[in-house]
Amino acid sequence: MDSALIPSGVKRCSTGKFAFWLFIGLVVLLWGVYAMFLCWFKGLNQTNMNDSYGFALWIWADLAVIAIGGGAFFTGLLRYVFGLKELKNIINYAVLIGFICYSSALLILAIDVGQPLRSWFIFWHCNVHSMLTEVAFCLSCYFAVLTIEYIPLILENRQIDKVPFFHHLGHNMHSAMAVFAATGAFLSFFHQGSLGGVAGVLYGRPFAFREGIAVWPWTFFLFTWSAAAYGPCFTLFITRITEIISKKKLVKQNVVELLAKISGWMIASYLVAKIIDTLYWALVTAPSKGFDFSFFYSNNAFYGYWILFLEIVVCGILPAAILLTKKGRTNPKLLMTALILGVLAPCINRWVMVLQPMAAPVLSFENWVLYYPSWQEVATTILPVAYGFILILISYRYLPIFPQEVELNYQLAKTESEEKTAPAGDQELSPVAA
Repeated sequence: MDSALIPSGVKRCSTGKFAFWLFIGLVVLLWGVYAMFLCWFKGLNQTNMNDSYGFALWIWADLAVIAIGGGAFFTGLLRYVFGLKELKNIINYAVLIGFICYSSALLILAIDVGQPLRSWFIFWHCNVHSMLTEVAFCLSCYFAVLTIEYIPLILENRQIDKVPFFHHLGHNMHSAMAVFAATGAFLSFFHQGSLGGVAGVLYGRPFAFREGIAVWPWTFFLFTWSAAAYGPCFTLFITRITEIISKKKLVKQNVVELLAKISGWMIASYLVAKIIDTLYWALVTAPSKGFDFSFFYSNNAFYGYWILFLEIVVCGILPAAILLTKKGRTNPKLLMTALILGVLAPCINRWVMVLQPMAAPVLSFENWVLYYPSWQEVATTILPVAYGFILILISYRYLPIFPQEVELNYQLAKTESEEKTAPAGDQELSPVAA
């Protein structure tokens, strides 16, 4: 029965191995679910949040997964709006990863709110003066868009596709996908920006405060820019991890190089804006509020000057330099290094914009206040990781996520067969050896 659900023309691991890894994912998931119910039934006293930290690890995780999930809206924009047809071979996985990231973000928010049964208050009793209201609306709407984009993949399952109604429904949804991709890009622009805007308008937290245009601080635009720049790195990174685990080539190199090159240019342009913003804040904004640049960096292990260097140079300039060169994109080790750094960059940025403003002193006589999360916070932060692992495991096994998988592995099998049958003296001339 299990083999009948697997897409035709591809091979998957045995049912026993699949069940084993599914069990491991479920164990971690249940640990997180247990911690989640502790937070819901016993309250937020299960966390280490206090008067200094009204929000902490959860909000960082929420902003981080939304940022790295930006590969979904940006890849969809490139594929359906700008017409880069090569990306059709990775857009399915980008949508799946985006679906996981955004559903995880909503789950984290449900835990952080503490009373998820009242989550509908956001829509019915909305505060029209709050950026978080706009974030909630756009985040929910874009998750709905991602769900609509993910449904056709489910309908393409070999058994489900045999039903005429589902077959035609999936085909018709595919034909309208450009509309949803454009809508998703529009919604993502605003909710990504507003998450940055929340930090930028914190007048009482001078480390995060930024000037800007009208009501939009510079962080509004930088958050959207960084999500579009670094999001594809996460998509390519997870794709490469899937290839390593499955021991198969799933996406052609020209597709990987195209998306990597675009990401490289986006990162480079973002870094120019980020460096200008940082210099203006350090030389103009902070002094105008009576603070020196060095006031916001301490010698503790968490918030020294090293974190600024790590974000801009190590996780910014370095991956951009690799992705912008042909040699860097074609070298597997260099490419993987760039992708890992590209995933870390927005996570570090969100950490800095969420936790460092809380940790840094607001008044000259105050001390740094560091934060250490409780195990319940750690478990519920790992919960979305386990959930994403399980969903990728099931989707890869039963859905035709990668359109090029059959072709690529047929070519690989043919090459290996030719190598085995070729005379020993001719093996050096095989395509693989070449």
